[in-house]
Amino acid sequence: MNCRSHCGACCIAPSISSPIPGMPKGKPAGVPCIQLDEQFGCKIFGQPERPAVCANFKAVEYVCGKHRDQALAILDDMESSTQPNIRLKDLT
Repeated sequence: MNCRSHCGACCIAPSISSPIPGMPKGKPAGVPCIQLDEQFGCKIFGQPERPAVCANFKAVEYVCGKHRDQALAILDDMESSTQPNIRLKDLT
């Protein structure tokens, strides 16, 4: 499967812990990557400064769904389900 044009869900929904040009500490989940252009394409696609996690991402239907909104929901669910379960008492 090829990336869907005008989608960018993988550049918005997940957190990215590695540095991105313009986002040296990565990006939090739900925040659009600074390298996402107006058409939801990557400004640094194919360039060496693009994070490996981004370059290695492969579009597949079980992640991308049938449309952009579904991709955002799937990726958001994947992001939240993989976060550590921190209890408040563990922080004190």
